[in-house]
Amino acid sequence: MSLQEKVGQLFVAGFHGTAPSEEIVKLIKDYHISGVIYFARNVENPKQVHALSKELQKAAKDAGAAPLFISIDQEGGMVARITEGVTLSPGNMPLGAGRDVETVYQLGKVVGTELRLLGINMNYAPCIDVNNNPLNPVIGVRSYGESAEFVAKMGVQAVKGFQDANVSAVVKHFPGHGDTSVDSHLDLPVVHHDLKRLKELELIPFYEAFKHGVDAVMVAHVAFPSIDPEKVPSTLSRKVVTELLRGEMGYDGVVVTDCMEMNAIIDYFGIEEAAILAIEAGIDQVLISHTFERQTSAIEAVIKAVELGRISLEHIDAAVERVLTLKKARNLQEGLHEWHDCESEIGTSSNVELAQTASEASITLVRESVGLLPLTSKDKILLISVDPYVTSGADETLYSQVTIGSFLEGKLPNLTEVIISVTPEEEEIEKLLLLASGVDKVMVATYQAVQHDSQADLVRRLVMKYGDKVGVIALRSPYDVDKFPEVSTYILTYESRKLALQSVSKFLLGEMEAKGKLPITLGTAQVN
Repeated sequence: MSLQEKVGQLFVAGFHGTAPSEEIVKLIKDYHISGVIYFARNVENPKQVHALSKELQKAAKDAGAAPLFISIDQEGGMVARITEGVTLSPGNMPLGAGRDVETVYQLGKVVGTELRLLGINMNYAPCIDVNNNPLNPVIGVRSYGESAEFVAKMGVQAVKGFQDANVSAVVKHFPGHGDTSVDSHLDLPVVHHDLKRLKELELIPFYEAFKHGVDAVMVAHVAFPSIDPEKVPSTLSRKVVTELLRGEMGYDGVVVTDCMEMNAIIDYFGIEEAAILAIEAGIDQVLISHTFERQTSAIEAVIKAVELGRISLEHIDAAVERVLTLKKARNLQEGLHEWHDCESEIGTSSNVELAQTASEASITLVRESVGLLPLTSKDKILLISVDPYVTSGADETLYSQVTIGSFLEGKLPNLTEVIISVTPEEEEIEKLLLLASGVDKVMVATYQAVQHDSQADLVRRLVMKYGDKVGVIALRSPYDVDKFPEVSTYILTYESRKLALQSVSKFLLGEMEAKGKLPITLGTAQVN
């Protein structure tokens, strides 16, 4: 391989469009990139994704290059890029609430099998961060819970499921993103725990995943000054990647970055220097998700760094060998089956039923006021639903306009649903307070009220005025209740995906029990 071909194998690129763009084809043919990443912007439906994967692999083959890693963030729940026509698993925290390790394995295998049929061979999942900071803006329900041992147990099953389906699992975000209060999409988080504490908590799930042969690990854009006093993001730190991850922890698989265009990197280092520093640190795959100019300049900067002697050729060769070894182990050279041979195996009724059962097992009743539930056809009910059309840096997905009311309206003739913004204005709140006076029961479906004071203010004022006839369904963060501890009925879904809304609707109607167990601590409500 030429130097350019070798360096290309250390980069993964994103692109825009639902067919191969001119830019991504140039990156594959001229820059010999190792792989691509799909986002929601690349997805219309499963058939189109299958065709896209086939065309991209053909471009690599025509260029005489190694087959591509085709990767995706299909964690399940709130972080998923393909949401229709496939089996969408609940996310990690709802699975944590369900407590069934066999279900985690089976769902991992189902999701992995469907991804592989679509030509996707690497999943940036599971997230095995320990959610030990209730104010974490980016992990939250993407974690299985707050116990390191529990997260390790669940994460290992997901890894086994994906990899038994011949999809490379990528555990993230090493050495731990769970105790940050800053989103690395927006800025550089700093965690001040020492290595002893990290080994007793954050690193436990990673040790277990490594022990069970996970293919790859993603490093976080988080600085750990106790490990590297230079306060650089772990992604760019030789002390974190080479000395801790590879040396002390003995990990010899593929190491990937989170997206290098996140503000935690791009605002502090620039793409060219960041790419060089990442590879010097011991990274094998540099992920640049969005901008063609940054992708090409980063690759060219690394080539130049080798030519000038800053990075040794032996260092490059070792990384390339790890990448190509994994590609061979996962049989990436195998061509995709034709769509007509795949279609019937994707999103099957049995697969979706498994996901629905897992979703129903996750619904958690934290507390209940006598007489509020179940909702009946005789009750006059006001349902206030926060608009689900919201995104965050990690979510990236535009949600379908489905609410709890979509599943209740046919069975509750006296139900009125009002959809509000994630940050309701005072005038809106006043109208809702007045509307609530004429009903028997009020249910508020919150979304991240822990981050939106006006949402929490609405609930507090409703409870102050109407007391026990008000209940809350938290559609994402379970910690919303910290903003209105007075509420006497509190239900958790951990996500606002369609399956979760359907599941909680069944519970509200008395058609099923809420069997979920809290995987985190809420005020006085202890972890079960």
